[in-house]
Parts: sequence; C-alpha cells; structure tokens
Amino acid sequence: MDAQERILQSAEAIFMRMGIRSVSMDDISAQLGMSKKTLYQYFEDKDQLVTMVVGRHFQTKCLELEACSNQAQNAVHEFFLLLDRLIIDFTSMNPIVLHDMQKFHPLAYASFTRYKQEFVLSCVRKNIERGKEEGYYRNELDADIMSKYRLESIMIPFNLSVFPPEHYTLVSTAKLISENFIYGLVTPQGHDLVEQYINERRK
Repeated sequence: MDAQERILQSAEAIFMRMGIRSVSMDDISAQLGMSKKTLYQYFEDKDQLVTMVVGRHFQTKCLELEACSNQAQNAVHEFFLLLDRLIIDFTSMNPIVLHDMQKFHPLAYASFTRYKQEFVLSCVRKNIERGKEEGYYRNELDADIMSKYRLESIMIPFNLSVFPPEHYTLVSTAKLISENFIYGLVTPQGHDLVEQYINERRK
C-alpha cells in the first residue's frame, strides 16, 4: 500500500468515528505516525483530503451495492442485503459526518449528493421494478415516487434535530424505518418473504 492510500484509509476511519470538523491534520498525522510535513506532500489541505476520502468511499459503496444486486435471489432478498450493507456502514459512522461535510466541505458533499441522487436512486428504482415483475411488490406502486421516498427515508436518521444521537442510534433508527418501508411495498407473497428474512436475522 502506498503512502497516499494509507493516509486515505486512516483519515476515512477517523472521520467516520469522530466526524470531520473535530479532526485536524495534526490528529491524522499522529494517527499515522507521520509528520504533518509529509502529510502535506500528498494533500494540500484538509478540504482536499476530505474530498478524496469521500470520493474513494463512494466508489467502494457503488461496487458493494452492485454486488448485493447481483447475488440476490429476488427483490426482497436484495432489499435485505442492501439493508445489511447499510447497517454495517452505519455501525461505524458518527451521524455528524454528513452535517460537517455539508457545512464545511461543499465539494465532498457534492460528491455524496451525486452518489445518492444518481447511483443509489437507480439501485432503489431497479429493486422496486424487479419486485413488481417478480410479483413480490404491489404492481400499482409508482416506482419513481417510491424510490425517491425510499432515498429520503434513508437520510432521516441523520436529522440530528429529530433523532439526536444521545437518544437514538443510526442503526436502530434506520432498521426500523427500512422494515416499515418494505412492509408497505409487498404483496401477500412478498410479505411471507419479508417475514422469513426478518426471522432469519433475529436468529
């Protein structure tokens, strides 16, 4: 692993854990056991580092979501594989990350917005269309409206004024919202699959 990649990996881990604003370049160099002078040989400032960390992070997320879609046995299975992926991500994420990104790092936030509005929205829409074709999702649903609704529901746990982190966790909030969403999509046949996958996870 080259030095730049090592910096990006370490910075991503500490940003996800502590948020972005509270982490300085000094903190990152100390975490790496690297002088700040060496750090600045690879990144001209913190904003460039954050932007590259975010871009790299969402490139990886795209590959992970594609893998979930490819290995899913059906649309309901795909939904739960994607939910598992979301929960893994949220387990290690401080909810302040998106707030910091939006307020202090507009280029990084623009990268996140493109990922959400283009790639994630497309994945959700394809899942809904697949479920309708398979008979597991209600055929009368408008895939465009429901995919946008799902996308916004994923972001609800990050609203710190509604779900302050001292009282709520990203994981439990996201899981509850997601399970209620899938129950609203399914046909009776799909409902049986939802129950099956939820029971398997409880075990």
